[in-house]
Amino acid sequence: MDPSLVRFRAVVEGALVHLESRRQEINDLNVFPVADGDTGDNMALTLEAVLAEVDRLAADTRSPGGSQGTGEGRLIDEIGRDEIVDSVARAALLGARGNSGVILSQLIRGAAEELVSRPGELVDPVLIGAAMARAAQRAYSSVREPAEGTILTVVRDMATCVASELAHMGDTRLGAEGDPAVQNALIADVLERALRAGEESVCRGPELLAVLRESGVVDAGGHALTVIVAGMIAALRGSAAPEIAVQAPARMSFPQHDSSTYRYCTNFAVTGRDLDPASWIAPLEALGDSVLVVGDVATLKIHVHTDEPEAAAAL
Repeated sequence: MDPSLVRFRAVVEGALVHLESRRQEINDLNVFPVADGDTGDNMALTLEAVLAEVDRLAADTRSPGGSQGTGEGRLIDEIGRDEIVDSVARAALLGARGNSGVILSQLIRGAAEELVSRPGELVDPVLIGAAMARAAQRAYSSVREPAEGTILTVVRDMATCVASELAHMGDTRLGAEGDPAVQNALIADVLERALRAGEESVCRGPELLAVLRESGVVDAGGHALTVIVAGMIAALRGSAAPEIAVQAPARMSFPQHDSSTYRYCTNFAVTGRDLDPASWIAPLEALGDSVLVVGDVATLKIHVHTDEPEAAAAL
């Protein structure tokens, strides 16, 4: 995508709309790491935060022919890609809820890091492949005990597929004057290849994770990721989203051995300077489980299941 905020917004909105359309289906799959039935909700909240940030940026700009938002500042196309991706990565982090929302925020952050590290390159299939690989690495590193068969495996398999497929897609690099329609078509094509690999990975999940197999489901987060990608493809093509199989809900008698015994899913942000994510782990684990601490030296997002949310927030 070029720096146009309008085009970027369309892709984010396409992902969110498609996720919303299958939110309950995704919730009904949620048995891991905690069977609390909110994966679809949490991932939608993360994308809503991203969309709100895009709208905030747009409100401070104007279009070449007049007012785009309420602002009188820069033209909308003067907002560079780096500014967009930095802003949305932070918004995703701060808006993330639950394990799945935090992991999705890290996928977004990883992709953003790759885009920012390659200034001047137009977003094309090669850059999409690199961003997907960085996203997978970032997501894996955010989880202390990564479990295979989950969204982590799905995004890694997507990235591996794209890396392999790029060699067979011909000329996939675009010049600075690339036609936006051609750009969209090429990106949609590579994303559809990733989508199909992701679907296969989702279906293999129960072979890798016993709680999924015993509950008769695929991983909720992994399935949600394929739904998100399908929505992005729909926006890029201006057509209906590629079909993805509807997944059956968990059996009523699914096993509970991976469920948290703590009452409150607690999420909060910490801002400051020279923050160290690792230093928060032990104190949080003393108060609960399902601990995730992600972010950077200036901002951390904390997720923990605990009976003492006030104590966690006071650390």
